[in-house]
Amino acid sequence: MSTEFSSPSSAGALPLGLLRAYQAACTRRAAFQAGSTFGLYLLCIAAMYASLHVSLWLTLALSLPASGLIVRLFMFQHDCGHGSFFGSKRLNIAFGSLCSLVTFTPFSYWRRLHARHHQSWNNLDGRGIPADFFSDCATLAEYQAMSGWGKRLYQLSHHPLLIHVLLPPVIFLLLYRLPFDTPRAQRRERRSVYLLDLGLVLLYGGLIMAFGLKAVLLVHLPAIILAAIIGIWLFSVQHRFEESQWARQADWCPTQAALHGASYLKLPAWLQWFSGNIGLHHIHHLRPGIPNYRLQDCHDGCPDVTRDVTILTLRDALRAPSFTLWDEAGNRMVPFPA
Repeated sequence: MSTEFSSPSSAGALPLGLLRAYQAACTRRAAFQAGSTFGLYLLCIAAMYASLHVSLWLTLALSLPASGLIVRLFMFQHDCGHGSFFGSKRLNIAFGSLCSLVTFTPFSYWRRLHARHHQSWNNLDGRGIPADFFSDCATLAEYQAMSGWGKRLYQLSHHPLLIHVLLPPVIFLLLYRLPFDTPRAQRRERRSVYLLDLGLVLLYGGLIMAFGLKAVLLVHLPAIILAAIIGIWLFSVQHRFEESQWARQADWCPTQAALHGASYLKLPAWLQWFSGNIGLHHIHHLRPGIPNYRLQDCHDGCPDVTRDVTILTLRDALRAPSFTLWDEAGNRMVPFPA
């Protein structure tokens, strides 16, 4: 049963002040996460290069854990963008930029796009942000008002195969190579895109010189493609699922949007580790300043705040992409009409 958005006044009754205790960054925990994950990633990549002399299938099998480690590093980069991973702003920028060499995602550029998402997620009057294409939706009434061709085009452009499989690699590998949505006045952000491109050319150019183009493609391309698909899916299904709630600006409240417009994706422990605890998305939206390594503690320690959040299982999350339209009359997400 879906839960309607509450008014801002009723949302204020929640003891949100309890969450502040979890917002402080811990340099020791962040450094351990950074060092251990990067170390495992480098070991995995080294094993993949070595496995090329044994079996191509072994190399491709190793791309599975490699992609999971890329996703985990992306979540650290995401935390750095919120200034929450380390307590130091400089450390967050430096480590976030280092992660971008693995994730292919410009740090400053993506940070701005993601900040816009945090201003209006699940707000029907705040749709249209390019970075939110994977979690945005049309209303059922808007869809029904489309022409026949308009409906077909919308269905095609929002088909799960296109959104969750075909587009993510194109975006991370190609689209992020240009500051396509950055105003010219944002010189630092535009420069960060080109500096990342230069870094990628130097890094992977050096690897090609050392191991050859074929080896570099076989080792790195499957892992980054799979990581892009998983990453987009993780962010998408936590805002567009069957019980996800949307509201017009007049009724939109950040607290209720966090608790009912985002989900608690309850993953098995090993998947939660690879995903950097991003499944606790409701806590992240309540307090973006809480680092990933404190999200679970915050959820468990503040039951008065989190007890009504929508919990998604892995099975629920795999079904979520089929819910594509918001039915304002029925107050629920629905699939395309037959």
